[in-house]
Amino acid sequence: MTFNSYHGNIDLSKHAFLITGGAGFIGSNLVEYLVQHGAGKIRVLDNLSTGNLDNIQQFIGAGRIEFIEGDIRSYVGCISAMENIDFVSHQAALGSVPRSIKDPLTSNDVNISGYLNVLTAAKEGKVKRMVYAASSSTYGDSQSLPKLEDIIGKPLSPYAVTKYVNELYGNVFSDVYGFHSIGLRYFNVFGPKQNLNGAYAAVVPLFVSSILKDESPFINGTGENSRDFTFVSNAVQANIKALLKENISTHTVYNIACGEQTSLLGLIASINHNLGKQIKPTFRNYREGDIMHSLADINKARKEINYNPEVMFNEGIKQTISFFQQQM
Repeated sequence: MTFNSYHGNIDLSKHAFLITGGAGFIGSNLVEYLVQHGAGKIRVLDNLSTGNLDNIQQFIGAGRIEFIEGDIRSYVGCISAMENIDFVSHQAALGSVPRSIKDPLTSNDVNISGYLNVLTAAKEGKVKRMVYAASSSTYGDSQSLPKLEDIIGKPLSPYAVTKYVNELYGNVFSDVYGFHSIGLRYFNVFGPKQNLNGAYAAVVPLFVSSILKDESPFINGTGENSRDFTFVSNAVQANIKALLKENISTHTVYNIACGEQTSLLGLIASINHNLGKQIKPTFRNYREGDIMHSLADINKARKEINYNPEVMFNEGIKQTISFFQQQM
């Protein structure tokens, strides 16, 4: 994928970047951006439990990035990965609400203990900025729409708890140590390089894959539940702008989305329309921990980091379909 420039007149060749989870979906797209725009050093830390080395193999082979196969649950490994690093984008995590409900211990170990290792190592390594993947799941049972950063509810899953704890630690490290990180509350990010394999694949690649194969996609619930689907280049933009933001005096979180609502039935209709098909879904029971509706207010991110989503839902779906057509 070709990315627009999000770093203004800053010379990336003079800086070193660490991407945790850099072989994963969002992380590998970030790596691709940094390669395209000539970052001085790009280091990836990933244990490949959910990431795919194929996502970044071309950059490793060309000597454009340094790859470390390691686990964020090792503090020593995190300290080592921080050596001579200026900016850290922490994308490594165990996603999925259902996964966390089935196995809360591992989700806690990776998403809280692992995050704390990265945060502490970044502080000790005196990096200039750490940005991390927060989540819209933090809004929990709050019914208010659109979602505003300062109004959250009660978490509905172990995964949501872990992501909220990340924010709490971010606040404490800012207040106690003066280490100011930025959390990006992603809203249903989708796009190229997203994993469609495994029990916990996200809804967009699953739906695209099913319809490409003329199979009926499964909807959990009535399909009327809606999401603020966010194309991955918008998440990349937010990361780059947050990493390079100057004059930060506190820990901050931002909604990263498009400010648009699309139902799951609307998602299937869009995929069908783009492929000239009429595949109907199969309905199942709602999943435990799911929310009905999600819609972000992105005004804070617009104002404070100049975030402006460039690829909206319809164009994002076209690009995602094109990517998966090439993979199949």
